[in-house]
This record gives sequence, structure tokens and C-alpha cells, in this order.
Amino acid sequence: MTTISFLPECLPTAVGSLPHQDPGQACALVQRYLPEIPAWPQLPRRDFRESIYAQYSAGFPGTVLSHDRLYVDRARDLVPELERLYTHYLEADSEAAALDAEYAAGLARFLTLDFPEARAVKGQVIGPVSWGLTLTDQDRRAILYDEALADAMAKHLRLSAAWQERALRRLAPRTILFVDEPSLASIGSAHVAVSREQIVALLEEVFAGLSGLKGVHCCGNTDWGLILETSLNILSFDAYNFGETLALYPQAVRAFLRRGGLVAWGIVPVTDAAEVTAQTAAKLTDDLETLWRGLAAKGVPFDDLAGTALITPACGLGTLPEPAAEQALALTAEVSRRLRQRYFGRSAGDDRPALLAN
Repeated sequence: MTTISFLPECLPTAVGSLPHQDPGQACALVQRYLPEIPAWPQLPRRDFRESIYAQYSAGFPGTVLSHDRLYVDRARDLVPELERLYTHYLEADSEAAALDAEYAAGLARFLTLDFPEARAVKGQVIGPVSWGLTLTDQDRRAILYDEALADAMAKHLRLSAAWQERALRRLAPRTILFVDEPSLASIGSAHVAVSREQIVALLEEVFAGLSGLKGVHCCGNTDWGLILETSLNILSFDAYNFGETLALYPQAVRAFLRRGGLVAWGIVPVTDAAEVTAQTAAKLTDDLETLWRGLAAKGVPFDDLAGTALITPACGLGTLPEPAAEQALALTAEVSRRLRQRYFGRSAGDDRPALLAN
């Protein structure tokens, strides 16, 4: 296995959202279940502005937030606002894209806390493909199909990601930032006209603003080979529903891990409370090991898969009831504990040297 600066060895973390409206309660769950890689909680039920599609809109040219609808008003003169954005971009002025508590109460609370066990802290930003397909103009035309706005959007998100990384670094020297791209699951369909080249260019624009670990999260099936060819450090995906799809790209996965890449295995389901309640940590652990064995049978070393793994829920938990969201976090932490004891002779919080036994 290639030596990398951070080998997670099945530590747990989260994708992003929680259903709570109280940021203190949400952060307390993060502290309890994810002490080594805490992730700040996005709280979409607290306010529409905390929806991940609205959360990064502050300061973007032409945006209008009205009656829970967000759009870009192209009827007004956007030139002064675009010029201001490009000035901030050229000056690398990420402070211009800062998230305040009205748009990210969970992050504001998170940044006031101490995480003494943290080996890394994690954040997230909406991805340029997903935001560009979801954010529309006043005529409901996706801004991704407007060349000028698509370019401005990627630069705006680059500044947002850079600001967030800098803020998180106050809590721990190692940062992880996921670029959330649910719309990548629609790539290749008749309804989404975006080229592979444009996808890569947009992602790389956002990545270029980051100096810490950067990842892509997609909660559906997509062309994993395309994503793994970018400069990302972490692939985060819904392993519960789509885990077997990664085995279709064994050479790409092997090459990615060999260059120091990590995979966040979203093995805990998040669809509804009943599905979460029906799970046991023992079964989810077995399911994940089955996925690893499938990749190992295609030439991806099992030791590499275990050593470079992060354990997460399949996606954000914001749509679940609060008790189910906490149960999903508890399952995530317990699956991590079982795997770390089984393969590394330790559990979360144990800094003894790894003894990889397979």
C-alpha cells in the first residue's frame, strides 16, 4: 500500500445533514459518535437557507430568495456583480464567500467547539454540476447551460470551499471537504446534457481552491471511473444501495488507492426510519466485507480496501426523524468499531500501531 499522510483504517464520519433544528443538539451528536472525524451538521429543517442548494447562494450574482424559491434573475444587469465575483476570485479573497449563521447555524456552532480527539475535521459544499443543474434563472433554465454563469458558479463555489477549509483548520490541522454531487447519478441520461470534459473542469475548479483532503460524494450510481480520474482524494458513495457498482471499475479503484486515495463507504441506509431500525451493525459489517471481497476477487487488495476506508451513512440524515438519525450515527460508529477491532486490533480512539491482519 502506498504510504499516505492519513490512513483512516475504518474511522467513522458523516456526509452532512441532520434533521435537528437546534445546532447545539446536532453538534452534540457529532461529538458523541464522530469524535475523531467530526463533520459539521447542515440543518435543512431549521431554515430553507440551510438547504444545501440555497446554502451557498449568498453573494452569487443575481440570486433571489423568495418564498422558499431560489433563482437567478438574469433580467437585471449582472455585470457589476460578476465583476465583483471575479475580483474576489483573482485576489483569492475567500472571505467574500463566508457562510454566516443564517445560512449555516450548524457550522457556526461547530466552529465554537473543541474536538480534542480529532484527527481531521470534515465539511461539505454543494458541487458545481448539481448546483448548476438545480439553480435556475427566472425562466427555470438551469444556469449550467449558461456559459458565463456556469463559469462564475464554479469560481464562487471554489471561494466558498476555500473559506470553509480555512475556518475548519482552526479546529484541526487536517481538513476534509466533500463536494456533494447527487446529480452525477443523472449523467448520461437524455435529460442532462453535460459532457465528461465539462464535469471534470467544473470539479477541478472547485478542487483547486483546496489544500486539504478533497472528496466527491454521490448518493446514486454514476460513472465512477470518470470521478476517480479527477484529482480527488476521497470517493464517498452510497455503498448500501450501490456498493456492487464500484466493482465494475476494479482497475480504476486499484489505481486510485495506490496513489493514496480513500473511499468513504456509505454502508448505513438513510432512506427512512423503518429501514434504519431494521439494521444491525453485525449485518452491515458483513455486507461491507462482502463488497470488499468482491473487489479483492478482481485484483484490488483487501488490505488496501480496509486501510483506506472511512465508514459513513449512505447520504445525509436530514430527511430522517431525529431518533432514526441518531440511530444511523450509532450504527456508523459501531460498524467502524467492529472493523477496527477485527482488522487493526483497535477501536476508535485507540492510537496503538495498526496490526493489519486479514
